[in-house]
Amino acid sequence: MEESISNKIDLDKIDINAQPPIEEPARQYYFMAKCREWVREFERKNGRRPFFFTQTFGCQMNARDSEKIAGILELAGFIEADSEEADFVIYNTCTVRENANNRVYGRLGYLHNLKKKNPGMRIALCGCMMQEAAVVEKLKKSYRFVNLIFGTHNIYKFAELLAQAFETDGMVADVWEQSAKIVEDLPVERKYPFKSGVNIMFGCNNFCSYCIVPYVRGREKSREPKDILREVEQLAADGVIEVMLLGQNVNSYGKTFDPQVTFAGLLREVEKVDGIERIRFMTSHPKDLSDELIETMAQSKKICRHLHLPLQSGSSRILKAMNRKYDKEAYLRLVEKVRKAMPGIAVTTDVIVGFPGETEEDFLETMDVVKKVRFDSAFTFVYSKRSGTPAAQMENQVPEEVVKDRFDRLLKEVQSIAAQKAEKLTGSVQKVLVESVNDHDASLVTGKMDNNSTVHLKGTQELVGKLVNVRLDECRGFYYYGTQTDA
Repeated sequence: MEESISNKIDLDKIDINAQPPIEEPARQYYFMAKCREWVREFERKNGRRPFFFTQTFGCQMNARDSEKIAGILELAGFIEADSEEADFVIYNTCTVRENANNRVYGRLGYLHNLKKKNPGMRIALCGCMMQEAAVVEKLKKSYRFVNLIFGTHNIYKFAELLAQAFETDGMVADVWEQSAKIVEDLPVERKYPFKSGVNIMFGCNNFCSYCIVPYVRGREKSREPKDILREVEQLAADGVIEVMLLGQNVNSYGKTFDPQVTFAGLLREVEKVDGIERIRFMTSHPKDLSDELIETMAQSKKICRHLHLPLQSGSSRILKAMNRKYDKEAYLRLVEKVRKAMPGIAVTTDVIVGFPGETEEDFLETMDVVKKVRFDSAFTFVYSKRSGTPAAQMENQVPEEVVKDRFDRLLKEVQSIAAQKAEKLTGSVQKVLVESVNDHDASLVTGKMDNNSTVHLKGTQELVGKLVNVRLDECRGFYYYGTQTDA
């Protein structure tokens, strides 16, 4: 757990018979104490503490939210399980694509069967999918066995909602449309001791016509720089050497502050924190990528030489329909500027195929950008119709077989270029942050280079969390096999 206010609070000293405090985060610690009382009662009856299991769907913002949920549960006395056969299961959901929703419904069917065998089991759903009114209605109607539903705006209230759910056998549903509130100093249980995500902002103001995120995450709100820096300092003191600054569009960080604080300015402050050796961030919107940010990255010793810059389409006509606020030429100029300032930087991207009205000509424009930019890797997606977004109402939805053909052609091109680019680093020595013992071969460890590429090398658990020099012996297209070296 991160060294913060949560480590200094003794839940046993909180009077749970008194009225709950109004101020945050004191109010949530009061409810954590109440949850702990429930845990103790469970232990008296069952001779063991209750187990919880979290499953995260979606982005790194969700993964960070799940760490907060785990932190609260562990402080209350729950023990983490490694499967859904637990006393409390929570799904942190994503709704960017329709199949994400379908996966959750599928898993709920499985949970229902588990709950029949263990009637005392509790089930909670949170995250972006819960911000859709139609989803909540469906859950209330057809999934009454779910105990707790909450969304993205009131995640800080999790302890309070959990306490409520323990007091009733019915369903507790609390979903807010919007909130400007950011509550600091809640517990967090990190997945990795040596690296961590750090939320710097929440929400999105871009309203790309295909995207549900602004509707489910709300308007942009930035955390105070002092709170971010305090968190990074605490992480560094706790042994973290790599931080990932997270936001739906980090480039627009701080615009609501008076005086304004830029994302580049924040990065320069984070860089000063002793102990932090690597800084990553995501996601960057091309329309807001400033010269100041490029210059800050170029001068930095700690910011990783990797920029994820979503293209989405290479056709200016489609980009306009997507409401991306840049065109093909502007994107190409931006990449050129980035590479001129930082030769060798890895540029990765997202591309959507089959946006409504996309013609073969539009698709060839995308292929042209892919060939000109030569991305180090790309996440390629088939357009997914999300009800509630402007694109879902658009005519000329592209036929499935056409989309599949284009997707296959794009993927082939992207993979071919990525493999060629990766091959060029074979034989070089690179710094690698070792992240885990390899899943498939216990004699290997796996880590990430500065440019975010994956490397497997001989090693043991002792290397995990360390930055080591590795000679890249063999390139396998998307990853390398290497050997640790002193050079």
